[in-house]
Amino acid sequence: MATATERGEDGRPVTDGPLVVQDGPRGLTVFMPGQVDAARTYADASRAASTQAKYSQHWTAFDLWCREHGHQPLPADPAVVAVHLSGLAAAGMAPQTLALRMAAIGYTHRQAGEAIPHKVRGGTVILDVLAGARRKWGKPPDRKAAADGDVIWSMLHEIKGDILKDVRDRALLSFDMISCMRRSEITALNVSDIVRSPEGLRVTIRRSKSDQESVGVTIAVPAGRRLKPVQHLDAWLERAVVTEGPLFRRLSQCGRRVLADRMSDRSVAEIVKARAKAAGLDPAAFAGHSLRAGFLTSAARAGASIWKMQEQSRHKSLNVLSGYVRSAKLFEDHAGKDFA
Repeated sequence: MATATERGEDGRPVTDGPLVVQDGPRGLTVFMPGQVDAARTYADASRAASTQAKYSQHWTAFDLWCREHGHQPLPADPAVVAVHLSGLAAAGMAPQTLALRMAAIGYTHRQAGEAIPHKVRGGTVILDVLAGARRKWGKPPDRKAAADGDVIWSMLHEIKGDILKDVRDRALLSFDMISCMRRSEITALNVSDIVRSPEGLRVTIRRSKSDQESVGVTIAVPAGRRLKPVQHLDAWLERAVVTEGPLFRRLSQCGRRVLADRMSDRSVAEIVKARAKAAGLDPAAFAGHSLRAGFLTSAARAGASIWKMQEQSRHKSLNVLSGYVRSAKLFEDHAGKDFA
């Protein structure tokens, strides 16, 4: 019979048998394995699979570092975490990656029933290290170029062929840009998430970075007259004979057969880079996020209200959106335009 203090190699409580816990004045309480597993399933679902994967990688690195240097990883002393992070900062790790490492350490501690190092007494030293790392970093954020309407048009114009990959890529570039979806969202779409209307398409996004509880939201994708996302999507669905299941799918290595499984979010970025290069642009300047950034940049230039932009992008923070507006209108009504 396992107790609440017995842990496996990953630091998490052992649940192979019944779990015995101290339940206040009631004394000891026994939970059966099925109850414990059910609770753990829901607890694990509190973080997206991609986030858990990143946390796992960062925790493994911290655990290995602790063992190499003779430190206890779980529970970890705040000073140990601070020294670990400061060493990574000195080696050139970006502040946002340091913050992710700290979050992974905290998450693993919480999952194991331990106090989070940066929230316990003496834990402020960890936050001080992060603050210092941000001040010393001194590098501007690595922002990729926005694939606005003109860029997407150039990419589409250079896709001359009519093979499966060409048809799919035309649909992906135009549809993703106009929908303003994240890579993980567009690759998670199913055919059943698309509903047609006279003006274009209604698209249901069932889960996203800003909707971890899967409440779901419906956005609109207009038919369009220039980039024509609906026309390109219809061409892909007809050519690939996709009537149900994943909307955007992988192709066989030879490119002649549509596979049943959906595309990965990484493949979206690879397609954007490849099509940017084909259009005579620097592929290193573009990434998967370029499509989403391109929509917001184009919308700001066109004078769209920030509220309508937020309705499409589903950003929780208006501060992020205002950055796109400022960038798109830097020269509009410039204070020095009359005397420059």
